Order: sequence, then structure tokens, then C-alpha cells
Amino acid sequence: MKIYHRVPELDRVMELKKPSLILQLRSIIQGQKSQSILLRDLEKHVGFVQKWNFLAVIERYPSMFHVGGGGNRSPPFVCLTEKARKIASGEVQVWELIEPILVNNLRKLLMLSVECCVPLETIEFVGPEFGLPNDFRTLLIPKYPQFFSVKEVNGRACLLLENWDSSLAVTARETRLAQEGILEPTGYLRKVKISKDGNFLGPYAFKVNFPAGFRPNKSYLEQLERWQKMEFPSPYLNVRRFEAADPKARKRAVAALHELLSLTIEKRMTSTKLDAFHAEYLLPYLNKCPLLQFNDKFVALSGSSNIDLCDSKSSLHTVV
Repeated sequence: MKIYHRVPELDRVMELKKPSLILQLRSIIQGQKSQSILLRDLEKHVGFVQKWNFLAVIERYPSMFHVGGGGNRSPPFVCLTEKARKIASGEVQVWELIEPILVNNLRKLLMLSVECCVPLETIEFVGPEFGLPNDFRTLLIPKYPQFFSVKEVNGRACLLLENWDSSLAVTARETRLAQEGILEPTGYLRKVKISKDGNFLGPYAFKVNFPAGFRPNKSYLEQLERWQKMEFPSPYLNVRRFEAADPKARKRAVAALHELLSLTIEKRMTSTKLDAFHAEYLLPYLNKCPLLQFNDKFVALSGSSNIDLCDSKSSLHTVV
């Protein structure tokens, strides 16, 4: 008999993936004529490995998914509960509320790029992370010709920004700092005791989380504090205006990735998907040029304005 052991790290990853799994399973069920699907047929839609993740979601959320059958007469099947069906029926109203947010986020996504232009295949690749519907190309873009247009650039269909809106060129980080009243540098440069956790209050600082067991020395903290105090240009300014080797430009790259992650639903994205923006944003490839390195620890960003120092270099993600 084979014994399986739980891996806490994988459990945490699955907890973060469950919202997308729930939505995908709901779509599969609603796509069936009977509004239900046999559990044995689930593998046809999601594959053998993913099937077990979906079965775990079904078991975890009985308020959303009902399992029936399983007797001598019929095989087990899963369908939406009455509560879930009511929620799904109200999606039209929900869409009307979130559509303006998605449109603004898509405009900001283009504004962050060098030419205010991103290939449609790139947007389709990362679309789910930004909450875009699968049919956004035909449903959303034609509806807003004052904001978007589709043109061929270097043989690729690209989404272009039709006009620049300065009111949108404000980062999520700046908005949070303004709400906390710490955007102004008054008293910011005065000498303060070095923080042992690397955090520093000020308009140019990011919040830092060290990995468990990491104990930085004084020299490390002084170096990090200098970086925290250093000014940097807005990620909405064209990156071509700055020298790539300039420390301020490198910190701007951190801010650009932070803003990019802030536009996603779960405030996280794999390094593979982030690298898809390399050409349009002139960002370094994450597996070759980490954002910051202190004592060989990789720095990752958080959509809640955190920078997490992680041992793993396989993905860049945020902590909600």
C-alpha cells in the first residue's frame, strides 16, 4: 500500500489557486446541457493530474458544488448548488460593476509599456490573472474604441492605447501611501535607527519580508536602508528616458513589476508570465537578472506593497 504525505508548501499553493479552479469548474458545469457533469468525465476536461485538484475543490466547497448519484442506478455527478446558481445568475449585474475596473486596468497595463502597445497574444496569455474574460477581444475592446485599437505591428496583432490619461498614471503603491499620509518626504531623511526587519517608513520605501531564519547583519541592513531611501521615477514614465545601469532605473523596474502585480486579481503571477512582458516593458528576465540581490536572496514583490525575500527563484509572486 502506497502512503502519500502532505506537503505544506504545495497546500499553500493550492489554497491560492482555488478561486480560479472554482471558476473553471463552474464554467465546465454550466457548459453541459444537463448543467451537471459525471465525476468520471471530469478528467476529459482537465486532465488526469488536475482532476484530483478539482475533486478536492468539490469536497472543500459543498455550498457551491453538489455531488449526487453514486448508487446502483447512476454514477456520481456534480452540479452547482441552488446558492451557486443564484450567484451565477447575478453575474450580469456583477459584470456591469467590474467592467469599468477591468477597462481601466487594461489601459494602465498598456500605459506601463514602452510604446503603449502590447501583443494580443500576450494579453490573452495573462488575461485570467487580470480578470479578463476569454472573449475580451470581441466583447470588451470593440466596445471602447476611444481607449483601444487593434493594429498589426511587426507581423503581430497588438492592442494599442488610443489616448493617455494622466489620472490613471498613479500606482497602487502611491495611492496607498497617500491614504496613509506618508507621500511627503517631510522629516523622512532624518537619521533613524536601522530597522532589523529591513522596513523603513517613507515615500520611496517598499515593505520587506525576510524568509524564516534569515538574519541580516548591520552592513546588509545599511545597504538595504540606502536603497529604501533612494528616489526613483514613476513606472509610468517611459523607461527609455533612463540608463539601464542607473540604480534609480533599477528601482523603477521594481516599482513597474509591483504595479503590474497590483493590477492582477490575486496579486501574484508566475515568472513565466511576467517574462512575457519583457520586450514591451524592457524589464530584465527574472531568471537571469533578479530585481535585487542581497546575500544571494531573491527579492519578490507583493501587490500589497511588500517585497518578499524568497529562497526560490522559480516564480515571482505576491502575498495577499
